[in-house]
Order: sequence, then C-alpha cells, then structure tokens
Amino acid sequence: MRVLVTGAAGQIGSDFARGASDEMQLTLTDRSAAAGSDTSPAVTALDITDADACRAAVDGVDAVLHLAADPAPDADFLSSVLPVNMLGTYNMITAACDARTHRFVFASSAHAVSGYPLEYQVRESDAARPANDYGVGKAFGEALCASWAVRSMTTFVAIRIGNYQQETPAAEASLQDRMAWISPRDAGQLLGLCLTAAIDDYRVAHGVSNNTPKRLALRQTRAVFGYHPYDDAFGAHPLR
Repeated sequence: MRVLVTGAAGQIGSDFARGASDEMQLTLTDRSAAAGSDTSPAVTALDITDADACRAAVDGVDAVLHLAADPAPDADFLSSVLPVNMLGTYNMITAACDARTHRFVFASSAHAVSGYPLEYQVRESDAARPANDYGVGKAFGEALCASWAVRSMTTFVAIRIGNYQQETPAAEASLQDRMAWISPRDAGQLLGLCLTAAIDDYRVAHGVSNNTPKRLALRQTRAVFGYHPYDDAFGAHPLR
C-alpha cells in the first residue's frame, strides 16, 4: 500500500513512520526536506499551500495521511489557519480526489469539538463545535472530507486526535488533558486502521486512549475500525 504522509516531520508523523507496518510503502513529506538516518527515514519537501505541488505528490499513491498543519491551538487565523490548515487541506483533498486516491485520512483534532462542556462525552456522530480558530480550521477540514466523499471515488476518515504525548500525563495535569490523552502506540494503531479499514463514504474516528474517563467516546471507533486502545492516563493497568 503506497501512502503519502504530509507533516511527517512532526511528532505524530515521525512516530507513525517508525512503527508503520512493512506492508505500507510510505512517502514522507513536510515543509522542509530532511536527510534520513539510522533512526529516522528521509523526508521530502512539500508545500501544501502550492496546489501544483500537491497534485504531483499524490500521483500514484493509494492513500494520503494528512497530518500537515500549524498545530498551535492559538494559531493566528489569517496568517496561518486560513492559508495552511484550511487552504492546504483543500489542496490536498482536491488533488487526491482528482487522482482517484482510494483513501484520505485527515488529522482533525479534539479542538474541533472543544466547545462542548467538559462533562459531556463527545460522540463521533456529534457535529463540530470548536472553541478557537484552530478548531475552526479542523471543523472546516471535516466538512471538506464529508463533501468530497459525496462527489468523488475517494473514501475519507477524519480523526479527532486528542492530547498526543509521549508520556502519560502527570497526575497534576488538567482533567481535560488526561481525559483526551492518546499514547503513541494507540495513535499508531488507530492511524493504521483508518488507512486500511473496509469503509465507504466518510467516517469520523476518535483518537484517545483507553482513559477512565474519556473526553471523546470510542464506541463507533471501536465498532467501525476495530480500534482497541491499550493505555490509560489515569493509571489503570494497560491491556496486553
């Protein structure tokens, strides 16, 4: 399976690349090229605000894992969210659909639904409800995925990724951060499933670990994708 990964130099992308299945042939891209090493594969340059570059990048791939974005929750709308997170996502989606790419996986965010009260566990079927401009950009991406799933041959998954951290959040971390945590191994599992699951049209997946309690519900993500997270930010023993 030939997979184009955007934003591959970021933490999620680089962790995914290191742990990806041997059945996936990854093309790793980011804003700047990076030479490979014994611990990290090479990354080629891709500016997602350049529509022609996006069209060239998707040529011949089976799937796109679109992680590229300004990840700052306080990112400025006009200078960053609009040109990078929104227009860049539009460029990648339209390029993939024009090339009849089979699967497009969009890295949305828990910020797309951060406007819901903390005591409400957000479901995969709940509409986006962002509380900041970064979340607005992710909600826009979810809407684009839903729209292009209707008018193209490409199938789409939007993953509302939670609080991605290498280590389990400390006990003094906020309740929201602990409820929304997703570990690297759980994220790697989920990304792989979203790229390969037998689905049609458009689906939303929730990217959190097996936290007790969870900010985002996992019922549909488990049922549709077969996701079985291991880790728990609240200290329960992980499943093996």
